[in-house]
Amino acid sequence: MPRLILIRHGQSQWNLENRFTGWWDVDVTEKGAAEAFAAGKLLKDKGVLPTLAFTSLQTRAIKTLHLALEAAGRLWVQEDKDWRLNERHYGGLTGLDKAETAAKHGEDQVKVWRRSFDVPPPVLEAGSEFDLASDPRYAGIAVPSTESLKDTIARVLPCWEEKIAPALRAGETVIVSAHGNSLRALVKHLSGISDEDITGLEIPTGQPIVYELDDNLAEVERYYLSER
Repeated sequence: MPRLILIRHGQSQWNLENRFTGWWDVDVTEKGAAEAFAAGKLLKDKGVLPTLAFTSLQTRAIKTLHLALEAAGRLWVQEDKDWRLNERHYGGLTGLDKAETAAKHGEDQVKVWRRSFDVPPPVLEAGSEFDLASDPRYAGIAVPSTESLKDTIARVLPCWEEKIAPALRAGETVIVSAHGNSLRALVKHLSGISDEDITGLEIPTGQPIVYELDDNLAEVERYYLSER
């Protein structure tokens, strides 16, 4: 039976500071590193051991993966880094304090930007402090200027179809270390969650979610490993 493990990166510095992060490359905090290591220890203790790994091009997800694999005794497994697993791009909100943004634009408007399915935040101006167009990790990639959750799903699912799903069909136990919104995309697809409901789904940091799948990669069961 194919098995998929999803893990959202441990707490990042901007999670702690309550700032919009998106594609900006922010590291995990000490607490976030501990969450990641604890997740890996849980994988080892429960005997849920990945044989192949996928992650984004962002430090917080990569480091979470490595810490979890280390704790699980699985640092040796092959890993694939793909920009399509990056967090949703928050556009012109990148770097802003969430509370200050709500005070400036109103909580209702910020809620629309954060939680609507298909309304993106304002675009990030080219050449601004958080413009990643010249970042070498994105060479040859059309870096977005903003994204809705719908946009994020549209880039995550081809990664699923091209790489992750074939690996599961080949018998690999796959771990994906990624971000709140890129993981929402996978959960929405696998669990058939509606456009309206997926925006309210919270994915906690550092908590492995396990999917037991049938041979067609349809969900048999989804659970938090900590509850087993």
